[in-house]
Amino acid sequence: MRILHSALCISALSSALGSVLVAIPQDRAPSFHSTSTELVVLPVVVSDKQGRFVPNIARDRFSVFDNGRRQEVALFSNEDTPVTVGLVMDDSGSMARKLPEVIVATLAFARLSNPDDELFALAFNDTVRGTMRSLPAGTNVHALEEELRSYIPQGRTALYDALNAALIRAEQGMHARKALIVMSDGGDNASQATRDDVLMRARQSNVTIFTIGLFDQDDADRNPGVLNALSKSTGGERFLPQTPSVLLQTCERIARELRSGYTIGYVPPDRDGVYHRVRVDVPPADRGKLSVRTRPGSFASGHLR
Repeated sequence: MRILHSALCISALSSALGSVLVAIPQDRAPSFHSTSTELVVLPVVVSDKQGRFVPNIARDRFSVFDNGRRQEVALFSNEDTPVTVGLVMDDSGSMARKLPEVIVATLAFARLSNPDDELFALAFNDTVRGTMRSLPAGTNVHALEEELRSYIPQGRTALYDALNAALIRAEQGMHARKALIVMSDGGDNASQATRDDVLMRARQSNVTIFTIGLFDQDDADRNPGVLNALSKSTGGERFLPQTPSVLLQTCERIARELRSGYTIGYVPPDRDGVYHRVRVDVPPADRGKLSVRTRPGSFASGHLR
C-alpha cells in the first residue's frame, strides 16, 4: 500500500470533474497532488477460461500499450487495496418488486468488501437523493441497511442525472481506486443530462462502472445497451441476472473482483489532450489463455478541468 500511495501522490488524478455536489470534510479529502508528472492508473482484472480471478502474476508479465506503443510499467500493485465505491440504486416505481432482493444482494457485497472501503449510497427516481456521506464497508453494514430500507420506489427514472452525481462524488473519494455499482433497468425518462453527457464524463473519469440490469423482458423502459456502454467504456462489466440468487452471486463476484485485481500505472507518452486507446496484455501460462480487462482508454493530460 505504501508503494501505491507514493506513486499516486505524483499523479494528476485530483483534477476535478465539474462542480462539487457535496463538500467533503477536510480530513477526508484525497491526498493526491499534481506535479509535472501524470500517471495513468489502470485497474486490471485477469481471469482464466473458467472465469476465475488469477492472482500473484509477476509484474514483468504485464505489457501496457498506449495507442499501440508499449510503455514502461511505472506502478504495479496486486494488493487488496481499499476502494471508494458508490452504490447507485434505481428506486423508481418500476423497481418496487425488485427492491427487497436488491437490498439483500447489496448488503452481501458490503460484507465481502475490504473493511477499509469507503461506501456511499445514492438513490434516484424523479430526483437524485440518498446519502453522499461515507459508510465504512466493514464496520457499518447496519447503517447501510438502514439507508437502503428507507428507499420508497415511486416516480420516474433520472438515471443519467444520478450517474453524473455519483461520478463527481466518487472522484472526490478518499481512495485512489474508484468504482460505481449501478442497479437499474437502464431506462431514463426524467434526467436533464443526456446519454452522451454521461458516457463522456464516464470515459473522462477514473471510475470503473459495474452495471446490473434488473428488468423483465416485457419492461418497456429497459435499456441494456446503455448499461453495456457504461461498463465497457470504464473497464467494468455488465450483468443481467434473471433471479434473486444470480443477483446475489453477481454482487459477491463484484466484491471479489475489487479485492482481486491489479493496479498498473504508466507515464503517458503524449500530453495532447485527446483520448488514447489502452491495452494490457498478459501471456498465457499453465492455465492456458488468460482474459485481461481494463479501461479501454484514457484522456491525456490537459483534457480534464
